[in-house]
Amino acid sequence: MSPRRNSPRRKQGGRTPPPPDGDALVLRITGGERRETGPDGDWVVRRISGAAAAKTYRCPGCAQDIPPHTPHVVAWRPFGDGEDRRHWHSSCWDNRLRRGVRPPRR
Repeated sequence: MSPRRNSPRRKQGGRTPPPPDGDALVLRITGGERRETGPDGDWVVRRISGAAAAKTYRCPGCAQDIPPHTPHVVAWRPFGDGEDRRHWHSSCWDNRLRRGVRPPRR
C-alpha cells in the first residue's frame, strides 16, 4: 500500500474566493456579532462558546440559570446603551417568538 498523499494533486490556481457577504464581513470585523431582524425588532446577537462562558446568567426566556461553560447567546438592541444585554440559552433565543418571555422567579 502506498502512503497517503497530504498535498493536493492539482493546484487550485486562478480561483479567487468570492467577496464576503455583509454578515460575513460583520462577523470578521466585530468578532462574531451579527444583526437579526424579526417581528420583535432588530437585535445584535453574539454566540458565546462554552469555553468563553465563565459566569452564571439568568435566561429571560425560561427564567433558568445558564451555568458556566455552557454555550449561549447574548442579545441586545443595536442602538441601546448596553443595559438591555441579555444572556439566553441558544434554544430559548431560537424559540423566543413562539414562547414569549417568562417573568423572573421571585
